[in-house]
Amino acid sequence: MFSGIIQEKGKFIRKFKGNNKYQLEIKAKKVLENIKKGDSIAVNGVCLTAVDYGSDYFRADVMPETLKATNLGDLQRDSILNLEQSLKANDFIGGHFVTGHVDSTAVVRSIKRENNAQIIKMEVDQQTEKFIVHKGSVALNGVSLTVMGIKNGILTISLIPESWSETNLSLLSAGDIVNIETDMLGKYVYKMLNNSSEQDQKKSKISESFLAENGFI
Repeated sequence: MFSGIIQEKGKFIRKFKGNNKYQLEIKAKKVLENIKKGDSIAVNGVCLTAVDYGSDYFRADVMPETLKATNLGDLQRDSILNLEQSLKANDFIGGHFVTGHVDSTAVVRSIKRENNAQIIKMEVDQQTEKFIVHKGSVALNGVSLTVMGIKNGILTISLIPESWSETNLSLLSAGDIVNIETDMLGKYVYKMLNNSSEQDQKKSKISESFLAENGFI
């Protein structure tokens, strides 16, 4: 579990290919403090497990499906990555609960500066859009942000200078791909409401045939 507060920007060094899996090597510093083999680190919002590390790098296994489903598959040498250690039980939650399980990717459509804010508009798919609400939380490349607007598949985010300068979102341009994870709590609420509706329909004695038999339709 993570909070969406990026601890540092790391660099992608290289990718190794093994038996049905890949391994990424990433240059880092802060997230290596007190690290142990098997610890989780969010890389651009994707939860990865450190399987090896040194004084200024760590390596993590990544499956082919993860490379296809996220922007980790597009990494080039020296690509800048948002990094965050997993939360500990007594850690302060500065953002919102982020699982590191990316829902989908979004395509950046425009970036515009308004006073001290950076306004990013991006296109999201229908499945992702239904879990996004105005003023709700969303994680972009692992960064906890507040939704400024969502309409017709276009997600609008406003970034303060700190979120802009201290993450790789400042390197985005139109056409770039961003990892997106919607609010975990929202997804649970959506599922509970839909399950309740289905159960209520099953319990109800009113059906289309009942309405027809009694002259309502």
